[in-house]
Amino acid sequence: MRKQEIDFILTRMLDSHSGVSDLNVTVGKPFQVESSGQLIGVEMDPPFTELTPFQTEVFALNLINGDRRLTETLLKEGSCDSAYSLPGKARFRVNIFAQRGKYSIVLRQLATKIPTIEDLKLPGCFNQISKEKNGIVFVTGSTGSGKTTSLAAVLNEVNETQAVHVVTLEDPVEFSHPHKKATFNQREMGTDFDAFSSGLRAALRQAPKVILVGEMRDRETVEIGLSAAETGHLVFSTLHTVDAGQSIDRIVGMFSIEEEKQIRIRLAGTVRWIVCQRLVPKKGGGRVAAFDILGNNMRSRESILGGESEGKSFYEIQNASRPFGMMTFDDSLIDLYQQGLITEETAMAYCSRKGVTGRGIDTIKSKRGEATTDIETLEIDAGWGKK
Repeated sequence: MRKQEIDFILTRMLDSHSGVSDLNVTVGKPFQVESSGQLIGVEMDPPFTELTPFQTEVFALNLINGDRRLTETLLKEGSCDSAYSLPGKARFRVNIFAQRGKYSIVLRQLATKIPTIEDLKLPGCFNQISKEKNGIVFVTGSTGSGKTTSLAAVLNEVNETQAVHVVTLEDPVEFSHPHKKATFNQREMGTDFDAFSSGLRAALRQAPKVILVGEMRDRETVEIGLSAAETGHLVFSTLHTVDAGQSIDRIVGMFSIEEEKQIRIRLAGTVRWIVCQRLVPKKGGGRVAAFDILGNNMRSRESILGGESEGKSFYEIQNASRPFGMMTFDDSLIDLYQQGLITEETAMAYCSRKGVTGRGIDTIKSKRGEATTDIETLEIDAGWGKK
C-alpha cells in the first residue's frame, strides 16, 4: 500500500460525514469514523466490509513510515503514538496498538485553527487562568473530552496579551502556535525529547515563564511539575480523571503513604485551578462541554491539606464559591439545560448527583410555567375518615 492510497482512504473517511473527530481502523469491521460521539461505517470502492489483520498491519506500517523508534516502541510496549499529515487537508494524532495479536489504529483529527476562549464559549474562569503568574493548573477529563483544545485557547490568550517565553512538551504537537506577543517553543516527544520527566527537567533551564506538559503520566513528572510551580513558573498539564476532586486523590495516590502529608502541603500551595470537562450530546446534534471547576481559596486549600470531610467536600466548596468562578458538573448541566442546549434526559444521565440536578431542572421548569411532574388529577380526599 502506497502513501497515495493511504491519503485517498483518509480523505474519503474525512469527507464521509460532518463533524468527524476520529478515524477507526479495526480488524473485523469496515473503515469507521466517529461523528458526534457515534461510530459510523464508511463506504469504499471497492468495498471493505471486514478489514483483515494483514490490511490493518500494512496500514499501520505505512503510518509509521519506517521510523525505527516507533517500530521498537510498538513491538516492546504494544502501542505507539505519532503524528500524520494529510497535505492541505488535515493533521492527525495517531495511536497504533496491538489487540489479540492484531493491530488497530485510531487517528484523532487535529484542528488547524487555534481556538479562542470566546470561540469555544468557555467559562469566565479561563480568562483568569490565562492571567495567573505562577502555580499549576490541571485540565482533566477522559480521552477526547477536549482538554488539549481548551488549553490551546488559554495559551492563545497568553500569546495575545503577554510577552513571555512559553515552552510546550507534547505527544504529539497538536496546535502550532505562531509567535505573537509571546515566544513559543513547542517540543514533541520522541523527536525533541524522550520522556515528559526529562523534557520538563530540561525546560527549567530554558528560562520559560509558562510551561505546558502534555500529560502528568507518572510520579517523577508530577514532582518536577510541582517544583517548577514552586519556583515561579506557571505550569499547565492534563490528567485523566472524572472530576476536580478526584484529581487531587489521583496525584496523592502516585506517592507513598509516608509522603502524603508533604505532597498535600505542596499541592495546597501550588494548585491554582483544576478544570474537569466532559462532552455531552447537544440538542439537535453535536456535542457541548460541561465543566467541573475547583479554584484556589482558603476552604479548598484546607480540604487539599486534610482531605475531604463532612461539610468540607470539594463539591460543597464548589457550590458555595460559584461567584468566584467555581462550579460543579451539576451546575454546568443545569445551565446548559436552561440555555436549551441539552435535554433533561442528557442532564440526568451525565450528572453527579441526580437529586441536585433534578431540583435545579424543576426550578427552571417552574419559572417557565412547565409541569414538573407527570402525575395528573391529584386531589385531596376531603371526605377521608369522615362518616
